[in-house]
Amino acid sequence: MLLALYTFGQFIRPADDPSNDGFRAPNDPVFSTADAAVGLVARSGYASDPGPLPWGAEVYPRFYDERGDGWSPATLSLWTDIEALFAFTYSGLHADAVRRGREWFRQGDWPPLVMWWHAETARRPTWAEGVERYEFLHDHGPSPFGFTFRDAFDHHGERKTLDRSRITQLRAAAT
Repeated sequence: MLLALYTFGQFIRPADDPSNDGFRAPNDPVFSTADAAVGLVARSGYASDPGPLPWGAEVYPRFYDERGDGWSPATLSLWTDIEALFAFTYSGLHADAVRRGREWFRQGDWPPLVMWWHAETARRPTWAEGVERYEFLHDHGPSPFGFTFRDAFDHHGERKTLDRSRITQLRAAAT
């Protein structure tokens, strides 16, 4: 069983506004770091960009406001486990971007991400599946169907506490 992740953000200003340069500039290096991260199995690409193929048609949650941008920052990926994903998310270049997120992204009542255990090894999760679970998390709170780091579940559907010592080991190995 693999851990699926869907993330979504909505820019404060239009996507091509110079105020978002601080987000765009490290984008490729962050993706390179992700691609080399311990625990990443695969990530979906985007139809408009070179790189990995997209996992289905790209769709956004109902919180997305189209303002002429045509897109919003979102990711979809598969990981071996939650500790590896946590170590990547809150370390290095990606952690720097997370800390600066309020500079670029609107604050809404929607969650920043959703995770779930993906059992189908022959098929990648789709953007639509990520959005469905994301909206479910927003509407109903954390459950095995969709959860966050703070309210995590294991692949058996039981509440999970993150293994902090493993996260520390993963972070140390990445530096």
